[in-house]
Amino acid sequence: MSKRRTRKQDLPKKICATCGREMTWRRKWAKVWDQVRHCSERCRQTARAARRKKESA
Repeated sequence: MSKRRTRKQDLPKKICATCGREMTWRRKWAKVWDQVRHCSERCRQTARAARRKKESA
């Protein structure tokens, strides 16, 4: 039996809510893919800071 590899271009993609970059599915996101909104920790922190600033203003 031959194993069939999935090509990167065939993996699901999303757009980051903060920076707008396209991000591709990662194995570590497999269980939480529906909840992933940001491409990186930096984007997540930037979004949180902007939300806090907006709420305090």
